[in-house]
Amino acid sequence: MAQTFPRSANQISKVSLILALAGAGAAGALLFLVDRSPLHTKQGTFVNQEVPFSHDHHTAGLGIDCRYCHTAVEESSSAGIPPTATCMNCHKIIWANTEMLQPVRDSWATGQPLRWNRVNDLPDYVYFNHSVHVSKGIGCESCHGPVNEMPLVYQAHSLQMRWCLECHRAPEKFVRPREEVFNFDWKPSDVGMSQKELGAQLVEEYEIASLDQCSVCHR
Repeated sequence: MAQTFPRSANQISKVSLILALAGAGAAGALLFLVDRSPLHTKQGTFVNQEVPFSHDHHTAGLGIDCRYCHTAVEESSSAGIPPTATCMNCHKIIWANTEMLQPVRDSWATGQPLRWNRVNDLPDYVYFNHSVHVSKGIGCESCHGPVNEMPLVYQAHSLQMRWCLECHRAPEKFVRPREEVFNFDWKPSDVGMSQKELGAQLVEEYEIASLDQCSVCHR
């Protein structure tokens, strides 16, 4: 009886199997890279706003403290978005007629809040409490990056779970004195210590645990 397949079919099947496995591996590697890339995480992406608010100008330039606008950050899970009245405290007088601030004046006149687009947007299944992190000595910069240098705000980090766990598993690498949480210029050398030395001291003083249980953030 004649053979159904030529002898070369053995080699062809082996090569096909190798190519299929290689293709599957390449596809997996591509998905792995895309999952961690800014295309997916939106890290480094500027978010357009109705009013182009410059943190660089207001904080670094004018020295306005974060808490002037984000009034709830020390007491609430949310940092809070300032009402139009907060903007108008200054802009009734300063740049009161500039075209760029027309949406602010319209909001003030109509009572309709400004619509700010969220920059650091966690999934709905993730629970994050600003007040807890502030009280434990985690600086704004640790999560939001150098906001004081941003003319337009962008997402500084990936916000993926692996990034959160870097701090949750080793908080001593990030913790700072509570009174320096809002100070973007602070560094451990200001108190004559390394981050390792200071972190170990503050973790004990503030009773910070290395929390990586699922229920801490997923409730």
